[in-house]
Amino acid sequence: MKKEISRKCEHDRDNCPVKDVLNRVGDKWSMLTVIMLADHGVLRFNELHQLIDGISQKMLTVTLKTLEADGLVSRKMYTQIPPKVEYTLTSLGESLVPSLLHLYDWANTHMPEIKASRERYEKNISL
Repeated sequence: MKKEISRKCEHDRDNCPVKDVLNRVGDKWSMLTVIMLADHGVLRFNELHQLIDGISQKMLTVTLKTLEADGLVSRKMYTQIPPKVEYTLTSLGESLVPSLLHLYDWANTHMPEIKASRERYEKNISL
């Protein structure tokens, strides 16, 4: 199994689908944005901004544009005053959610082990 994973990209590293997708959605802001849209459905920009703790308005704008460019998020703009823009997951974005939930479950299960390992590592490098 391990060799199969690495072989999938060894012939064309510049066009590796896994590398490309992880570069785009593997950052915490993209993942959190997808999760929030999955949980809440349709959200406006300020609602998303309030739900994602620590994200700046600029970073949320960049994240939403990237997710929209990749076809994971849909942006609907209403012509009214003041302007109204809503964001939702596309069917492609929704298809990503089970994988993110699997990662979420894995992280919750293994976080105590990870924290303990980090503590041991920090002790060893400070000696």
